[in-house]
Amino acid sequence: MPVVFRTLRRVEFSDTDMAGIVHFAKFFLWMEHVEQEFLRSIGLSVSMIWEGERIGFPRVSASCDYLSPVTFEDVMDVELSIVKIGTKSISYDFAFSKETRPVASASLVTCCVGKIANQKLAGIPIPATFRARLEEAIRAAEAAHAR
Repeated sequence: MPVVFRTLRRVEFSDTDMAGIVHFAKFFLWMEHVEQEFLRSIGLSVSMIWEGERIGFPRVSASCDYLSPVTFEDVMDVELSIVKIGTKSISYDFAFSKETRPVASASLVTCCVGKIANQKLAGIPIPATFRARLEEAIRAAEAAHAR
């Protein structure tokens, strides 16, 4: 799948551990931030009222492979790709790099939830119009990549 969103992330001092290297957990926070930036860029959110109903996209799986250390003040390029849009889930891949050198690769799976009759959260199908915005972002990325 093509990269549908790209952003920069600067390593802050508070992101680092005693060795001066980014603490592994920060990558999970950055994945979430980049996902939210992407969704916001196409008029969506991980938690919102959509067509009169509150929907959300909690995380059901997350992983990260660390390839090279990053330190305070490093600036990383972060690329988000949509790997799959399922009936109820969205799977993303993330590529973190510094000066074109890969530093981490990660994945995140979210599940669409809404309130059911007894007001408990439950997995629901991704609304068609929400899905259409994601698919349009993929088509736009594919068109840009083809140029």
